[in-house]
Amino acid sequence: MPLPRPDHAAPGPRRFVLAATLAVAALGSVGSLNAQDTPESTRAKQDVLWAQMEDSVRLIAKATDAVVGVAILDLTDKRAFYLNADAIYPTASTIKLAVLAELYRQHARASAGTAGARLGDLYTVDARDLVPDSDIMGGLTPGVTKVTNRDLATMMVAVSDNSATNVLIDRVGMENVNAWLAGLGLRNTRLRRHMMDVKAAQAGRENTATPRELVTLLEALHQGDVLGKPLTDDFFAMLSTHKESYIPRLIPPGLKIANKPGDLDAVRNDAGIIFVPNRPFAIAVMTTFGRDTRQAEMSIARITRAAWSYFDRVGQSSALGRIVR
Repeated sequence: MPLPRPDHAAPGPRRFVLAATLAVAALGSVGSLNAQDTPESTRAKQDVLWAQMEDSVRLIAKATDAVVGVAILDLTDKRAFYLNADAIYPTASTIKLAVLAELYRQHARASAGTAGARLGDLYTVDARDLVPDSDIMGGLTPGVTKVTNRDLATMMVAVSDNSATNVLIDRVGMENVNAWLAGLGLRNTRLRRHMMDVKAAQAGRENTATPRELVTLLEALHQGDVLGKPLTDDFFAMLSTHKESYIPRLIPPGLKIANKPGDLDAVRNDAGIIFVPNRPFAIAVMTTFGRDTRQAEMSIARITRAAWSYFDRVGQSSALGRIVR
C-alpha cells in the first residue's frame, strides 16, 4: 500500500515546469517595465523641467527695469511659453528677419519663372543709398563696386548694415514684405519705414512686432513650406552668420544659432532659432522702455540660457532622464 504524500513534498515535474515558466514571464514583465518609460511618465518629468524654466524666465523679466516680452516655442512638440508676448514692441533691426525672408521667397518664385528679386542680382553701390551706421557699404566705392543681393543680405545679417538693408527693401518692395506677413496671419509685425528714417519714426511709422508673431514667422520658415528644403537650409545658414547679439552670450559655443538682434534707444531685442541637437526651439525676447540697456541685454541672454537648459536636457537624455553617451 503506497505511503501518503507529505504536504511539503516537491511538486511533480509538470507543476514545476509550469511554475518556473510563470516566474520567468513575471520577471520579464517587471524587467520591461523597469527598462522603459510611459508617455505619461515622460511628460510628467518634462512638465517639471518646463515649469522650472517658466519660473526662471518670469523672475528674470521681473528683475529687469524694461518691459520684457518673451515667446519660446518647442519646434518638436509645439509646446510654448508666452510672457507679455502679444504686446507690440519696436523691432529695431529684428524686422530684417522679414526682409531676408521676402528676398528668399522672391528668389524661389523667380527661379520658377515669376518676376522677383534673385540672390544673384547685381547692385552697383550708389552714394545716394548710404545712411549712417553702414560700416561696410560706406567703405565701398560708389559707381564702381558691384555686389549681389546675397552680398547685401550678408551685410544686413552679419553687421546689420542699414544701407544694404534699405537697398534690399527697395528691391523686394516694402508692400511685398507686409503682404507676406499678413498672409501668415501676423497682424502687428510690419515694416513701415527704411532704416535710420527718424522722421518717419517721429511721425508714428515705426517697424513693429510681437514676440509671439516673431516665433510664428520663424516656425513657418523652419517647417520648410515657405521656401522648400534647399532654400530653407540656405536661409538659416545665412541667418547663422556670426554676429554680435544677445541670444548666444550665455549658452555653450558651437551651437547653430540663426538669429537677428536689434537695438534702439530704450529697446533691445533678439529673435531666432537655436538648433539644439534633437530639440530645436524658436525664441523671441523683446524689451522696451528700458533705462539700463546692458541689463536688458543680459536679461535676453539669461532668458535664453534658461530656455536652452530645458531643451538641452530633454534633447540629449533618454525618456527616463539619463544621458547615455
